[in-house]
Amino acid sequence: MADVLGAAVSYGGYINLFKFLLVLAAFFGWLPLANWIYEDSQAVGTNKNLWTVTIVLVGAFGLLLWLLIPIYIIGLLIFLIAIGGEAIAYVIHRNALVADFEKVLTADHLRNFFVDPQKKLQKASRGLAFITAHGNEVPLPQPKSTEANGFVKTCEILDDAIWRRASQVLFNPQKENYEVIYIIDGVPNPQPPRTREEMDYFIYYIKHLAALEVEEKRKPQQGKFKVVVKGDQLHPITWEVNTAGSTAGEQVKLTRADDKTVKKIADLGFNDNQLESIESLRNETKGLVLISGPAQSGRTTTMYALLRNHDPFLYNINTLEKKPLTELPNITQNIFTLTDTGTTSYSRRLQTILRRGPDIIGVEDCEDPQCAQLICAAVKDSRMVYATMEAASVSQTLEKWIKLVGDKEKAIDCLTAIINQRLVRVLCDQCRVAYKPNPALFKKFNIPANDVDMFYRPGEIEYDKRGRPIICEKCQGTGYYGRTGLFETIRFTPELAQALKQANTTQEMIAALRKAGMLYMQEQSIKKVSLGITSINEVIRNFSTKNS
Repeated sequence: MADVLGAAVSYGGYINLFKFLLVLAAFFGWLPLANWIYEDSQAVGTNKNLWTVTIVLVGAFGLLLWLLIPIYIIGLLIFLIAIGGEAIAYVIHRNALVADFEKVLTADHLRNFFVDPQKKLQKASRGLAFITAHGNEVPLPQPKSTEANGFVKTCEILDDAIWRRASQVLFNPQKENYEVIYIIDGVPNPQPPRTREEMDYFIYYIKHLAALEVEEKRKPQQGKFKVVVKGDQLHPITWEVNTAGSTAGEQVKLTRADDKTVKKIADLGFNDNQLESIESLRNETKGLVLISGPAQSGRTTTMYALLRNHDPFLYNINTLEKKPLTELPNITQNIFTLTDTGTTSYSRRLQTILRRGPDIIGVEDCEDPQCAQLICAAVKDSRMVYATMEAASVSQTLEKWIKLVGDKEKAIDCLTAIINQRLVRVLCDQCRVAYKPNPALFKKFNIPANDVDMFYRPGEIEYDKRGRPIICEKCQGTGYYGRTGLFETIRFTPELAQALKQANTTQEMIAALRKAGMLYMQEQSIKKVSLGITSINEVIRNFSTKNS
């Protein structure tokens, strides 16, 4: 080898020691590059043999030409172009395979050479810190690790979800990426998709936080963790994690658990003419209150508020639920799970609870005749029962209840009140705008034109001088902030009960309810529109076929 090198130097006239040392420096610079490509190609999952052999052959051929070409500078340029070209080709290839934060030789990557990696992670946290399912505070991960990549992605996603007030974040695997949906005020809001590489890091990290099995990607798993926002240790945000496998990949759902707080009756959204009547239910010691509505209409929240309307220190209060929203202080919550179905039924579990002698009981999803019969017996035994069921109106709830009981007089004699409800978004008071409604709307909803002067709607998006949208800081540009209830209610009197028993058709029952003073939910909702609480479009959306 020494003879060949000496001959090449003699042939080219390269006797300058500096030039010879430069050749050696290039040779020993090329070897680490080849080694990096070998290791990196394994890490990113590309063809390591192809890229390693290519960089070795290109380097060797370039070095040979450099030594053989008589003009030193031309040989140097050929060597640099050959090695540089191959290196750039590999970088372009590997950057196309990895997430943005793993790419090399980008502007961000080059800036990182001048930034402390630990300070960079601190900045990437966006003021968030994590507490695991076991209650342990999570320190900053080591830079350039799998945990660090997951930490950065998790902070980015949760910071945005918290700012936008998302109560749920859904990640659905697609063919090439993940669909991301925020549930904000009960309405799905699609977000920009996430790459599978990003989601791999994100799922890996939140599974560790929630104490789930990282390698298990098919079976459903559930856990939770907490997020501390900008050092506010007293008010951490709890997120529930649900994962499940699918043919396309692993599905992930994050649910903000601290949104499920127990509300007071006055906070649910009853109109003034309804509130006093509903609050007075606390004075009842026996009877049945049916709480109905479509799916996701807040029935359980209303049942909780009605149960909490009674003094839990004076009364023994129990519930039977399939999926509790939250913990009710000083109330015994009985949960019916899938594992119970092998040994008992929902109605038998209710019967067991009633034998304990509670004064007041809340029953979620009363949908079978056996439960209905047990409830009737409990009311006859001087107990107060609150039960939820799925129905679109008070009249439909009444018909369904009579059918479940199977005895019209028995079913009606139990009833103290029926509440039917929907949830509508509340207009943001910072950006809502008033407008004169179209007279055709009055006719469509049977509203006297003199009763309503102005309606309200979400404000139009405004733009600054550079054409950038000016986003409302309160509602983040959705036009709405929070939700409230729309209610159709009726309190039963002996006169109403008698009229309903004598009714032979649905229309006659509706007429009896109207005569007793029941206002349709559509009529109740117009008051909220005229007060600027919600918009007419939001009301129409809730009474569309899909929601009815």
